[in-house]
Amino acid sequence: MAEDVLLPYQKKWIEDESKVKVWEKSRRIGASYVEALASVLEAAKTKEAGGQSTYYLSYSKEMTQQFAKDCAFWAKHINAAASELEEVVLKDEDKDITVYRIHFASGYEIWCLPSVARSLRSKQGRVIIDEAAFVEDLGELLKAAMALLMWGGCVRILSTHNGDDNPFNELIKEIKEGKKDYSLHRTTFDEALAQGLYKRICLVQKKEWSTEAQEAWRKKIIDDYGDDADEELFCIPVRAGTRYFPSTLLEAVSDPNVKVLRKSCDDSFTFEKKEKRVKEFDTWLKNEVRDTLLLHTNPVYMGEDFARSGDLTSIFYDELMPDGKLLTFLVIELRNVPFDQQLQVILYLMNTAPNFGGGAFDARGNGQMISEKAVQEWPGYVYPIMITMSWYAENFPKLKGRMEDATTTIPDDAFIREDFRTVGLKAGVPCVLERSGGHRERRHGDGAIAKLMAVYAADADEEKGYQPMTYEAVQTPNRYKTGGKDTWED
Repeated sequence: MAEDVLLPYQKKWIEDESKVKVWEKSRRIGASYVEALASVLEAAKTKEAGGQSTYYLSYSKEMTQQFAKDCAFWAKHINAAASELEEVVLKDEDKDITVYRIHFASGYEIWCLPSVARSLRSKQGRVIIDEAAFVEDLGELLKAAMALLMWGGCVRILSTHNGDDNPFNELIKEIKEGKKDYSLHRTTFDEALAQGLYKRICLVQKKEWSTEAQEAWRKKIIDDYGDDADEELFCIPVRAGTRYFPSTLLEAVSDPNVKVLRKSCDDSFTFEKKEKRVKEFDTWLKNEVRDTLLLHTNPVYMGEDFARSGDLTSIFYDELMPDGKLLTFLVIELRNVPFDQQLQVILYLMNTAPNFGGGAFDARGNGQMISEKAVQEWPGYVYPIMITMSWYAENFPKLKGRMEDATTTIPDDAFIREDFRTVGLKAGVPCVLERSGGHRERRHGDGAIAKLMAVYAADADEEKGYQPMTYEAVQTPNRYKTGGKDTWED
């Protein structure tokens, strides 16, 4: 039987026939894998036996692909009469979406769909929401999924945690408090190990199991997750507001050699004649900035977080070294500086750097004007960023990873370190949560955002790469071949 290959916690899940069940789980324990088996078993049943189609939803295309492959594996393993895995392209709001489908002889199907509520319109059967804590709008998704219960469907919700104020954790609290009559399963990494997870891995990989090998593997996995191990492996949601960048990490990557320049203007400066404003900033840039820029001949990347008044504009300049490290060498902070002079600074930085690789700019609100001008000056090198929570979720971990790997730096500056300390978790997503500084020196995580932009620009340039130039020689008549005149001599 297929069930014989399952571990105890997997068997417990698949044998639970509750209409709605939720699995609070560690990563790497085979939860989605066993749910793929359940989906195949249900789709292979006839209508008389209670068979149903399954609709799988998750937040990433890679996860839907893997689930579809797992379903195809199980279908072959248990000899279920099913079609080959199909890729189906659907038209959705003017863009094509690739989904995956397996059709069974019973007439039922398994569909792997994007995690949006409209994916479930006019559907009937089983719904699986995988990594529910990471989907964009879990509330709307659950509302759409629960509608399928009216006609005999069921809902399966699986996820690791993503912050204690995340809707997934709120759902778990409601179940524990008796407010939701759903079945709740919980499996930590250690519980999975105790029930044979590593033994099964050794069996599949044809390795010899031992207590010592298991402990070494356990330690490596925990070390790989680092500060995230409690949440990712042991089902402990991170407390909302928890600082994302530990002080010890910030101190480890602080470089006292990074030049930090601060320039502020009185309110009256905005109304000075243009020539005076341009001259003052031109002199400042040539005296304070130019020599620093000219020293750095490797590719350099700019990150900018914009503000006109109140907060400040922060500009990071990072150099990509031959060994792959991305090192900050210059930070400029502008407070209460007119738009024209902010643009003057930006263009000077881009045009003076010996090897400008690209820049990412805060394009929200008034920052859109500066970013648009930068794009016009350096088309193809500038990325205007409309910051969203999903953008934070994708990019802050990359910055933190570079810091943990000691492949990037920040200035050894108390104000800028404080910018990073204002980054905390909100619904499991790192973002700026609070302001810092006094009334006259108010900050809003400006340095952290500018650094994040610089890292984004460097990564985007690496992904873009270079387009090699090719040519194909074309034969044309000439005097050396024909003994006559070239055609252009006529």
